[in-house]
Amino acid sequence: MKRFPVVGVLCLSAVFGLSACSDDSSSPAEEASEASADLCTDLNALKADNAKLKALNPAVATKDQIKEAYDAVQEDWANVKENASKLKDAEREAVQSAAENLKKGYEDLPGDTTGKDALTQLQPQIQSLDQATTAASSGLKC
Repeated sequence: MKRFPVVGVLCLSAVFGLSACSDDSSSPAEEASEASADLCTDLNALKADNAKLKALNPAVATKDQIKEAYDAVQEDWANVKENASKLKDAEREAVQSAAENLKKGYEDLPGDTTGKDALTQLQPQIQSLDQATTAASSGLKC
């Protein structure tokens, strides 16, 4: 009977110990995707709040209602500007990181590597750079 609590504690310790070792940092490509998603969310909020402002009936809307709707639009616009900047930074960092990884991979190839082996070994870095440049050059798909 005393074995069960001991085994349980050991299992929990292992789980918490392994999770503490995990890497919570995200790659530049993941940051670009997150920034893109955030920007889409902000653009949708801006559009919705602007529609609310537009839908106010001039015959019955109070100045406070107009100010509240206007303030929401201004806040959304500030968020759009911030996330647009983050997206551009994240896209630039993703391309830079992918290009540097390709350079490092190429420089680390042994001198006697054949062309076939070099392309095979560099394929992940080549693919990563292709994805990063495609993402940076394509528009938002909200």
